Amino acid sequence: MPFIHLQAQLGTEVYLTNLEMEVDSLYINNAINISNNEGYDNQPSFFDNDNLLFAATRNGQTDIALYHINDRSVSWLTNTTNGSEYSPTKIPGKNAVSAIRLDDNGLQRLYEYNLDTNEHGVLLDSLKVGYHVWFSKDLLVCTVLRENRMDLVISNLKNLTNITVQQNVGRSLHKIPDSDLISYISKSNTTNMVKSLNPQYLNSEDIISLPENLEDISWLKNGILITAFDNNILSFNPKKDKNWKMAYQINNPDVNSISRLAISPQGNYLSFVSNDSQKRIVDQQVETFNARDVNAFANCFSENVIVSNYPMDTLYVGRQILKEKYQLFYDRTPSVEVKVASRIHLGQTVIDQEQVTVGGKQHQQVAIYKVDGLINSMTFIQDLPTKYDPEILVQRQLEGYNQKNINTFLSPYAENVKIYGDNGVLRTAGIENMRNRYSDFFATTPDLHCESKNRIVIGNIVIDEEFITANGKSFSAIGIYEIEHNKIAKVTFLH
Repeated sequence: MPFIHLQAQLGTEVYLTNLEMEVDSLYINNAINISNNEGYDNQPSFFDNDNLLFAATRNGQTDIALYHINDRSVSWLTNTTNGSEYSPTKIPGKNAVSAIRLDDNGLQRLYEYNLDTNEHGVLLDSLKVGYHVWFSKDLLVCTVLRENRMDLVISNLKNLTNITVQQNVGRSLHKIPDSDLISYISKSNTTNMVKSLNPQYLNSEDIISLPENLEDISWLKNGILITAFDNNILSFNPKKDKNWKMAYQINNPDVNSISRLAISPQGNYLSFVSNDSQKRIVDQQVETFNARDVNAFANCFSENVIVSNYPMDTLYVGRQILKEKYQLFYDRTPSVEVKVASRIHLGQTVIDQEQVTVGGKQHQQVAIYKVDGLINSMTFIQDLPTKYDPEILVQRQLEGYNQKNINTFLSPYAENVKIYGDNGVLRTAGIENMRNRYSDFFATTPDLHCESKNRIVIGNIVIDEEFITANGKSFSAIGIYEIEHNKIAKVTFLH
């Protein structure tokens, strides 16, 4: 059910961006977080071209917020003390909003909220509506909760009739521009299918299947369909395309997996929902750890979180065990505080250099977090004593790399050096293999350059956030360099 289990949902934020279109090209810029609120902020829908509705959490409940685009302010349309509202939608021809109201007693119904009179009332009393779209002032297309699925229902408010069109559908309902059709997501087969429906004649047609079982779509003003995969916007033109195409990639470190797309009436704004950024989730676990709130701390981690010492020494697995261990730690530790001294963030990886104070004594550690909605793994690197300065070796190989001087580059490496990629995959073993590989790379890459944007040094380990240019392209990576016997013995690259 869409709303009963909200407390278990991930934190989300509503974003607004400028949108420009030229034929099949899509340009998105200036993405701003308009909700900027801890908790559940979701389900954007344009009231008009200058105002955006969304559902937002405050004071332990979810109310309807209205974002005013021109002055970048938020006003609240509801404050229901015995319930919450979701999926706010403009009612055609009225200064009013419809929304799903979930009462504290579990009753879930579709309401109307009149913005002129501040009155509200039930629109559909007999249906447990999950999502809805207005086809006309009297005709609604809804997804209705039945058993363990949602069914597509056409509700006529004038005739008081409800017609079930299809069983097992998704949450995304939209009017198709310049047509008498709405679109919905069919889940009756192995893939999610975008389908059109004429609510007056009840005929339906397939449009395009969604990749990776996605279920959020929206329509551009020119009739092009869009969906989102991770931080990528995909497009499909029903008039000429056979498959989805990459339309735009949103490169914003605070945006983490896009969903719930909405297009403004004039087509110049896009709103979407993002999970809390990886940085925000890690910040939250630091804050709750320092507050000694073991329940809130544990809720930052996935159910099967893996806690390890670097590189792959697993200490334990599971949120419940983590919670029990940290409660024991609090019980025997009267005072503890963690401060983040520096941070590297790339994709789903957050690496923090932390200053830890326990009972008045300080030490340094590094924590590597893998975050996908919640923290899936937490790996510690301890500040062990070392006879050598590992930073000198890493800097020397970086200078040799930029000079494309193979001997200078390889001189800091051990004879039996090992190079690993993500997930511990061995890429190269032995310095001669490195020589062969990098000699060719240096010779064929005239614009090769690597810059260390951020560096963490702890014990015998150097962690570099690297910005690399090669063959006209630039990308970021994280290099973790391990020093043994005054040589670089192992490198792990995270992309």
